[in-house]
Amino acid sequence: MHDRKISVIGLGYVGLPVAVAFGKQQQTIGFDINVERIAELKNGEDRTLEVEPEDLGNADIYFTATPSDLAKADFHIIAVPTPINDSRQPDLSPLIGASKTVGPHLKKGDIVVYESTVYPGATEEDCVPILEGLSGLTCGQDFFVGYSPERINPGDKEHTFTNITKIVSGQTPEVLDIVAAVYSSVVTAGVFKASSIKVAEAAKVIENTQRDLNIALMNELALIFNRLDIDTLDVLEAAGTKWNFLPFRPGLVGGHCIGVDPYYLTHKAEKMGYHPDVILAGRMINDGMGEFIASQAIKHLIKAGKVVKGARVAIMGLTFKEDCPDLRNSKVIDVIKAFQDYGVELLVHDPMADGTEAHHEYGVTLVNDDAITNIDALLFTVAHSQYKSLSLDTIRSYLNEDAGVFDVKCMLDREAFADAGIPLWRL
Repeated sequence: MHDRKISVIGLGYVGLPVAVAFGKQQQTIGFDINVERIAELKNGEDRTLEVEPEDLGNADIYFTATPSDLAKADFHIIAVPTPINDSRQPDLSPLIGASKTVGPHLKKGDIVVYESTVYPGATEEDCVPILEGLSGLTCGQDFFVGYSPERINPGDKEHTFTNITKIVSGQTPEVLDIVAAVYSSVVTAGVFKASSIKVAEAAKVIENTQRDLNIALMNELALIFNRLDIDTLDVLEAAGTKWNFLPFRPGLVGGHCIGVDPYYLTHKAEKMGYHPDVILAGRMINDGMGEFIASQAIKHLIKAGKVVKGARVAIMGLTFKEDCPDLRNSKVIDVIKAFQDYGVELLVHDPMADGTEAHHEYGVTLVNDDAITNIDALLFTVAHSQYKSLSLDTIRSYLNEDAGVFDVKCMLDREAFADAGIPLWRL
């Protein structure tokens, strides 16, 4: 057990489940700079769909956008996004901003734990000086820091905050014990004590770098097999009969983790004078898949004798993954941008995405179901349940003559499309 008063700074896909877990045990301060978000949460609404209304209602959370309320807590968990910028460099501005918010309200004995994905050293080298400067306190003497990387998988109702092993780290052995005790009080899967903050930071970035590289291999295989006129999934299913073959699939690699975290590691490596060839090669392959997918659709239009300029192309799915409203770093936008270069008439549809957010983030206007008609190329880019449930007749009703269907997620019945005479391409 512990006697700490918890605050959670950042109430998005990561922070809200954390706040709810602690809020079921004791009153927890939930802080976010977005006043609209705070108002929604006070009304029991979670636009991320990560927390069930009943769980949100059962949690004792003091929602606030007033920084001074953080002074009531002595254990602060910072869970804000850490994206990359247009140059694919780490953007620590949300993390720096959160540190500036917490700093003035620190007291002696407080502990600040960062959950945001960072490169090794960021907690102590980038965040601590801000906390010290704004609090007038000395880190390691008056207050302390720890790092416990988030492992939230948006949209995943099986692997949740409380049942995923939590890596914890602390500035001193005593602080580590406190951090472990705090998280152990809500994480039923238990905690793993990392030997240092830097080790915990590094563990986070390599988890997703490993997945990124494995998917990059599958994507490169898909590029090769496409030229050989071999179905990639057929090959993977055959190879998967071996007991130690890893079941990765090709695809668009986006989201707030896999498509971002490797750049945090490569940034730090290059600052230390090492060029990480393998990691960057994998990133280059994955970042190029959107253009490849669009090019395959354009080739179909040309072979079908259709005029590319003005052809009606429908993109089904904009979020970064299935059955999740999260639009952050969606690589579907790469497919969209590639099509825009060809001058096609582009229709983008997504039943999960928020239209206002889609327009704000990407300048994309989402269309309704009834707009998907007279389509020359239909691309399923996200495997939403709504798309999986579409009948063949419904899909056929969307299409013009000689239109092609492009199944990026390999979710459609290939044999049924062949029997119906509808061209089907899959990654």
